[in-house]
Amino acid sequence: MNYLAHIYLARQSGPAMLGALLGDFAKANVTGKFGVEVEREILVHRKVDVYTDSHPLVKEALQKFDPARRRFAGIVLDVFYDHVLAKNWEEYCATPLAEFAQNFYRVLADNAALLPERLARMAPYMIQNDWLTSYRDYESVEMAVNRLSQRLSRNDDLLRACLQDARLHYAFLSDSFLAFFPDLIRFAEMQRSTILNETSPTP
Repeated sequence: MNYLAHIYLARQSGPAMLGALLGDFAKANVTGKFGVEVEREILVHRKVDVYTDSHPLVKEALQKFDPARRRFAGIVLDVFYDHVLAKNWEEYCATPLAEFAQNFYRVLADNAALLPERLARMAPYMIQNDWLTSYRDYESVEMAVNRLSQRLSRNDDLLRACLQDARLHYAFLSDSFLAFFPDLIRFAEMQRSTILNETSPTP
């Protein structure tokens, strides 16, 4: 999952949404580094990623990518899934996407001092260019993948080439996400509840 999906899954509060994003940036042991709710959502984020990678529908979707570049397909699929979520936002959330995004950007800006270095550098660009809302347009998927490819020391061309497969199988990948996402929502809620019960003080 990419940024929008993770933040959506943690939409119950500002700290939770911040933790959901930090899951991509915080180092392994986060205990005591952030607030309890932020740390809980970092853990949920990590479990969501493992669940996503192992889900049969996601594995089937990855088979649509050319074998020569399939090892990079998961990166593109994560961003593509944000696109499908953004396009179908009204099916999942009563708050309009533009309003939801602005609410999150305020949380991000208000917590600038907590952000790891890489996220601190990225956050102003995310806010200024409204990345979350921009995912409605497929061109934003291509822009995001091109940005990600610049971080690779080699095989960046293979990552960008995965966009060809995403365009070719657009309908299949979209339908696959819509079938998979309800499972992910239930999983995230279950994991959050489990972590909450494990960390609650004993009476």
